[in-house]
Amino acid sequence: MSEFFAMGGYAFYVWTSYGLTFLLLLIGAIKPLLANKQILRGLLLKRRREQNQ
Repeated sequence: MSEFFAMGGYAFYVWTSYGLTFLLLLIGAIKPLLANKQILRGLLLKRRREQNQ
């Protein structure tokens, strides 16, 4: 098992690559959700301003 995690001497490169890939995929999934929330909030505020005029 330890040989698997050592990756034949390339463990640092391999696990760093896996970590960065996972991080970028996570950011790629969360960022659009946050942007959508911000857009909806802006539209709601615009709608409220238009109703108050």
